[in-house]
Amino acid sequence: MNGNLYNDDRDRIVELVAQAQKGDRDAFGQLVEIFQPVVFAIALKRLRHYWEAQELSQDVFIQAMEKLDQLREPAAFPGWLRSIAARMAINRAVRRPNDFATEPEALASVCVENETPLHAILEVERRDNLAVGISRLGEMDRDTLQAFYVDGHSLREMSDEFEAPIGTIKRRLHVARKRLAKEMEELEAVAV
Repeated sequence: MNGNLYNDDRDRIVELVAQAQKGDRDAFGQLVEIFQPVVFAIALKRLRHYWEAQELSQDVFIQAMEKLDQLREPAAFPGWLRSIAARMAINRAVRRPNDFATEPEALASVCVENETPLHAILEVERRDNLAVGISRLGEMDRDTLQAFYVDGHSLREMSDEFEAPIGTIKRRLHVARKRLAKEMEELEAVAV
């Protein structure tokens, strides 16, 4: 608020303060409208964060409303309000945690979004290639891989299901994985 505007509106401000001290909320609302830019400017200068300055401005007006009856001279309202704003801004600036620089690697480790659309497309392609690779295997290899990796059966369960010793099940898994890897290599070579 520039000096000329204040001089022109001084009587109006004194009247609004007097009415607000008597409990007139509309009068206090008008004071908020008049002094909001001043209070916000003080807060922003001290805090240097737009949203924090906005929040502090609201807190300043709440504090002013609660303490308005302590103001003896309504004409002193502008200076009184500015001092409340400055004091509260200083207190908040002193009490808030310090900003500190963070290494990009540390930020990357806490990044919420690790998947990109490209990752999703590649994952679908891998799944499709895996399905094709499995379909090219013989029935015993497919059933062995399905039971272990998809159905989650233990070696003991597979031994019972396939009526074969655990050693044989291990060998079948090993051979089936090797055959699947070969099929996947061939599919990738064709895709490139």
